[in-house]
Amino acid sequence: MDVPPDDRSVLRSVLRGKIHRALVTAADLNYEGSITLDPELMELSGIEEWEQVHVLDVTNGARLETYAIRGIPGSGEVCINGAAAHLVHPGDLVIILAFEWIRSEHVADHHPRIVRVTAENRPLEPTASEHTGHGPIRTA
Repeated sequence: MDVPPDDRSVLRSVLRGKIHRALVTAADLNYEGSITLDPELMELSGIEEWEQVHVLDVTNGARLETYAIRGIPGSGEVCINGAAAHLVHPGDLVIILAFEWIRSEHVADHHPRIVRVTAENRPLEPTASEHTGHGPIRTA
């Protein structure tokens, strides 16, 4: 089915939430799967429990898809579970992404929730320079 070029009702996959450069704190090869995250980071980034996420390993280049589960609030936990523990290891830096489908006409007004973290996986406040570029960066 051809869509007219001026049809703005097309759905597009866009970044909804991101936890940027988090430190992997643990890996559990024997767990069934998933990534365990500090619920505070999940809430700030808009990532829901059981939601599909993409994990990008900055340290070694591995990329994978899994689902997020809630860890201990305030712990800074980022634990890779199951088979993914062969690819991502404690001490690696990762980027965790969640996407959503929105109509084309809403893309220009869309702003993902991006959470940058400290070396202890605590959320950082955005700087003035982070508010330029692709749109506002929110921590809440």
